[in-house]
Amino acid sequence: MSRIGKQPIPVPNGVKVEIQGTSIKISGSKGVLERSVRPEIEIKMEDNHLVCTPKGTSKRVMAFWGMTRSLVSNMVTGVNQGFSKKLMVEGVGYRASVADRTLSLNVGYSSAVDYVLPEGVSATVDKDNSITLQGIDKELIGLTAAQIRGIRKPEPYKGKGIRYENEHIVRKIGKAGGKK
Repeated sequence: MSRIGKQPIPVPNGVKVEIQGTSIKISGSKGVLERSVRPEIEIKMEDNHLVCTPKGTSKRVMAFWGMTRSLVSNMVTGVNQGFSKKLMVEGVGYRASVADRTLSLNVGYSSAVDYVLPEGVSATVDKDNSITLQGIDKELIGLTAAQIRGIRKPEPYKGKGIRYENEHIVRKIGKAGGKK
């Protein structure tokens, strides 16, 4: 049995849920999210809670049960509160700036790298070169953060590059020169 799948999802006031077959649409103060769920999982509304139930007992169905519950829970949280992820740009001369939907990164290449933010994601850049991504779709925020980090991954010798706020970079020791 899935320990995650069994837990009901509380629906806060102001969040509206529409279930039609295998699709679920959740709308709240921040926006609207829609997703189609696996046909092996049934979602019902019971007493201001969403409950996911499997239509079988195979290992595959049980895995979908917990995953579906987590995805729907993230949708409810996203339309109610939203999500944010913070990236740090570290290095001498490395800087970031945002204009409209384009994030411009000067991270050691011969010219600036322009990254166009997807629809539903907004970015702000602080004075200390930290990029804050905000939106209602947790998957999209994580994917966008990973793509931005991939532009210049942190290197292990000086720690230069783009990293997540709470990411720890394991440092390596450079060459020990001058010994014979």
